[in-house]
Amino acid sequence: MSQAAATSGGDGFLADAVVRCVRAWRSARTLVTTGARVVGSVVTGMGWSVLAAVVVSFVLGYTLGWLELVAIAWAGLVLVLATVLYLIGRNAYSIRLSLPETRAVVGDRVLGQVSVVNPTKGRLPGVKVEVPIGTGLAEFLMPSLRHGAEFEDVFIVPTRRRGVIGIGPVRTVRGDPIGLFRKERVWAERISLYVHPRTIPIPSMSTGFIRDLEGIPTRDLTPSDVSFHALREYMPGDERRTIHWKSTAKTGRYMVRQFEESRRSHLMVALSLAESDYVTDDEFELAVSVTGSLGVRAIRDARTVSVVASALTPEFARRQVHTMQQLSTVTRTRLLDDLSIVDLSNAALPLTGLASVAAESVGGISVAFLVCGSATTLTQLRAASTRFPSGVEVVAVVCEPEAVPRMNRVAELSVLTIGFLEDLQKSLARRSAA
Repeated sequence: MSQAAATSGGDGFLADAVVRCVRAWRSARTLVTTGARVVGSVVTGMGWSVLAAVVVSFVLGYTLGWLELVAIAWAGLVLVLATVLYLIGRNAYSIRLSLPETRAVVGDRVLGQVSVVNPTKGRLPGVKVEVPIGTGLAEFLMPSLRHGAEFEDVFIVPTRRRGVIGIGPVRTVRGDPIGLFRKERVWAERISLYVHPRTIPIPSMSTGFIRDLEGIPTRDLTPSDVSFHALREYMPGDERRTIHWKSTAKTGRYMVRQFEESRRSHLMVALSLAESDYVTDDEFELAVSVTGSLGVRAIRDARTVSVVASALTPEFARRQVHTMQQLSTVTRTRLLDDLSIVDLSNAALPLTGLASVAAESVGGISVAFLVCGSATTLTQLRAASTRFPSGVEVVAVVCEPEAVPRMNRVAELSVLTIGFLEDLQKSLARRSAA
């Protein structure tokens, strides 16, 4: 996904100082958090409790002269030192993480597999194997393995939501019998699973929507093209090669040919990422599915297609960013990969601004689809449609889950309201027929 950004703002010493302080505080907080996470990955909750009890017992025992606390302190210290011995050494396992496919659709059942092999000559002790799956964790208790033995197990990757799920890296966990310390070692690499939005096959959008060399010629006239329109009298500036000599001989006046201009179709789909354009997250997910369905259909039709989305204003920008991010349309998979990672933001450019930037940045548009939620009013949709040049067919798709599908006409703008993704097929067919 490519993104261009441009911000502007005046100088402000106080504002710059505040920004530097905030960034320094975040860097320090990140450093402390990282150190605590490293230590916390070795010492368990019970381990912290025992260490705290040992320290308190030493202090109170020697300060107050309580022999019982001194004995508890030394016993606890011996216990801690003994359990640390379990962390010494390395286990030379050979671990492999496999995923049959790295792309899925929302709701698909995806199975992963972890394989552990003992390549050494001796027997290796059993350990706990952990596989991070997004924000979750899959755990396996692996028994001890003799030379050449293999342990395999499968896990299920939940794909309830669109996005990119990080799987792995696989780590083995070895700890003491009491549970004071644990030693982790990372083995296999991390795998990313792209969960694509659900899309549906829709009819080709050439007929009734796109006007090009294979479709319906436009009403714009030109002196040179393939679709003949009419003859007219010669005017100064016309090219001599367009003179129709037979008609000139009959009328006694120079007559030239006129043609209807044919255009190469260029479909554009604009997806708003602004939170202000949606009421619920379900509306946004439906909008992403609509964008994917339209884009995939255009790619399959071998049409020139541009899929754009709102850009995000940088956190410390003093003014709103008026630009967009362009999603890859090289292949169907690349487009759906980019749609897997888009998300709502209150810093994203709303639909009206997105339409304005898209109209200026993308040239030769023949049809523009504006995809948004039910929070976008007809006035805003109308304002967005006026950003495009004359002759561009603008269609707004309003996503409102469980709503009755309907079509409105506001001047030259077609507004399609859909409640389910399947409604997109019928709404496009109804608009094409109209």
